[in-house]
This record gives sequence, structure tokens and C-alpha cells, in this order.
Amino acid sequence: MGWFASVREIAADIWEFAMEATPDRKRALFGDVEFDWEHEVNTTSGGVSQRTRLMAALAGAPYQPTEPLLFAEMLDSLAIRLEEFTFIDIGSGKGRTLLMAAERPFRRIVGVELLPELHEVALANIAKSAQSGRIQSICEDGRYFQFPSDPLVVYLFNPLPAAALQATIDNLRRSLSEQARPVKIIYHNPTADDVLENSGFLKKVGATHQYSIYSN
Repeated sequence: MGWFASVREIAADIWEFAMEATPDRKRALFGDVEFDWEHEVNTTSGGVSQRTRLMAALAGAPYQPTEPLLFAEMLDSLAIRLEEFTFIDIGSGKGRTLLMAAERPFRRIVGVELLPELHEVALANIAKSAQSGRIQSICEDGRYFQFPSDPLVVYLFNPLPAAALQATIDNLRRSLSEQARPVKIIYHNPTADDVLENSGFLKKVGATHQYSIYSN
């Protein structure tokens, strides 16, 4: 059932990729440029090569940056002392959330991105930030990422199909079994919410129609 659901998600993402050529879809994807203008960076879907966009669609995670006001709302909903936590973005793309997280007092900020093109753009964007010393971008498969031993805020903007998300959550569970610490997960666009709900170690502590919040 998990395999079938993942195949269905990937097929839907490929269809979405095919539809991106339409004028209305291009405006929806590339219209969010205010953040880039203000910070002199490149974080929208504009300029991403067709090859990388197709690879992202095949991986089940088409690139889309997070809207700043919604990101602020999600962080505020955690009601924690951010300075005690490290922020991790699985599927960090061009690094917009990393730059926005750096405006908050997180201990440090780490992005994990599978696609080299997006990772390279993220590095260029990070280099322009006054907080670049606190930000790290890693080009790696999130399923195998070694989570830091700090208390964590893990951000997921629907970066993976269900089967790969399950592997990532299992990886996090192993890390927590080796060293217990608090974890908060923000799952934006939670299309595979059941993976976290059935994890056995996470509890949903908040939700809207746009995101779910989990805690261990």
C-alpha cells in the first residue's frame, strides 16, 4: 500500500511538472519574488533548470519556496525557546527557510538538499547573509542525514513521498534512541500525515489546514 501511494504521488508530481509551462502556473510559481528583491537572493522556482525540476518531480518533491508570513506563523506556534534548538530543513532547496530561520535565535541552522543545482544556489544565497556563520547547507539524501545531538526543530515542506518520509522518520527515531532530546516537527502541506501520526514516538500537538506540528 505504501509503494502504491508513493507511485501515485510521483505520478501526480510529474503531471504538476507538465502543467508548469502554462502562463497561470508560471505566475503562481514565480510571482513570490518580494523576499528575493528585499534580500538580493534567488529563492523562487524561477531559473531552476528543466532537468532539475523534472528530477524533483520524479523524486516526489517539486521545488517551491515557503511563504515568509506563513513560516513566521509556524515558528511562533511552537512556543519554545528557539535559542535552545537547532533548525533542520529536510529538502531545503535554494535555502529560503534557512535565511528566514537565521532571523530567529536558533542555536544553528542546517539545510539538507538532495539536488546539486538547488544546493549550489543555496550556498550562494547563504554567502550573502550576515548570519552565514550560523547556516550550513548539505547536499545529501535526507533519509540518511545524521541528525545533530541538539534539541531539534525539523521542518518538512512535503519534501518526500510517503515511503521516503517513513525512512526519514525512522532515521530520526534511531537518532533519538541513541540520545534522547526534545524534537519539534513542522510538517507544511502534510500530505502523508499518517506517517508521523503512526510513528509511535511523535504526537500531533497542533494543526491547521496548511501544516501540522508534532512533538516527541
